[in-house]
Amino acid sequence: METWTEQPEETEAEAVVRHYFGLLRAGRIPEAEQLVDHPPVRHVLKALWTGSAGAGTEADEASCCPAPATEWERDLSWLRELDIASFHWGHTGSHFYVEIAYRAKIIAVSLGFWVKPTDAGWVVSGPSTLW
Repeated sequence: METWTEQPEETEAEAVVRHYFGLLRAGRIPEAEQLVDHPPVRHVLKALWTGSAGAGTEADEASCCPAPATEWERDLSWLRELDIASFHWGHTGSHFYVEIAYRAKIIAVSLGFWVKPTDAGWVVSGPSTLW
């Protein structure tokens, strides 16, 4: 995880998120989890799947508990069709969200991140899933 002695510039935090997202797209989940201060990413993958390739396939699933691996977890090839569409920063400069595109169309799921101080220094934390 990258740490800074001072609050990083927006472009520095965005670079971490671009790297994180690139690792997700490549199916390198454990490496992606090491880049931000909030692993694991199962909830992120499920939200991205539900909002993109799996839209409508799991709409009635009510369980929040871990379930046996489903198709979207066994075959992560659908992640390669996702891209970062744009970054949107809040007025305080400490939080932002990322719009995601699937096959060049923005989906209903965005990923939220924070730039926060820790004992080790400033880090990028997240993501949360925003609907």
